Amino acid sequence: MEKKILLTIAYDGTSFFGWQVQKDPDVRTVQGEVQKALTKLFKTEIEVTGASRTDRGVHAMGQRATIVVDTTMPVENMPSAMNSVLPKDIAVQKAEEVPFEFHPRFDAKNKTYIYTIYPSRIRNPLYRNISEPVKWKLDIKKMQEAAKAFIGTHDFKGFCFSGNSSKTTVRTIFSLEVYEEGEFIKIAVNGDGFLYNMVRIIAGTLIQVGAGKIAPEDMEDIIASGDRSRAGHTAGPSGLMLKNIEYN
Repeated sequence: MEKKILLTIAYDGTSFFGWQVQKDPDVRTVQGEVQKALTKLFKTEIEVTGASRTDRGVHAMGQRATIVVDTTMPVENMPSAMNSVLPKDIAVQKAEEVPFEFHPRFDAKNKTYIYTIYPSRIRNPLYRNISEPVKWKLDIKKMQEAAKAFIGTHDFKGFCFSGNSSKTTVRTIFSLEVYEEGEFIKIAVNGDGFLYNMVRIIAGTLIQVGAGKIAPEDMEDIIASGDRSRAGHTAGPSGLMLKNIEYN
């Protein structure tokens, strides 16, 4: 009997060219590897529909994706079965049956990303794949003050890739927190959706605020201007992780 299954997937994005399958079959992607594993497990080609197209080098703890599969396997056994054929840098954390009309992307209520910064004059090779190294001392209080300006519904035209093809650049950010965790500074942002490179540009901008290159009190005006050149740099992909996607 056919079932529609919602998967929660974690992966280390270091060696992947992003989530989405590419035209070149030799390019390694998360979606491609999951589809290969499912074909091996269920002996038929299965399409995986993801909720978020993470970029090259970006990680996930809570990526969501759906599959439709004809199987008698209990849903609760699927994560272990899938993980037995998946590469070691991908793992299914959870599987649950959903209605056939459910869509992992369009039914999402909000998404949470975490950006990790390693502020140190001396680089640590153990952190190179999980954080953005910053040599400057960062003023976290200034970063926290600037972060307040992002909360709410705004046109984030100045905080996306110049080739953005979205129908609208208006998005709502529900929360944006900047905090210390051990040796790291972390930025946690929750919103109804994000433009291409939006979280990385927000992170790059807050890094420059912390370094004293952008004043916190200028942030509202920078957002309102829609001018990409006034926002900060695009922070690297290794510090970004998709933490969670929530549904109604």
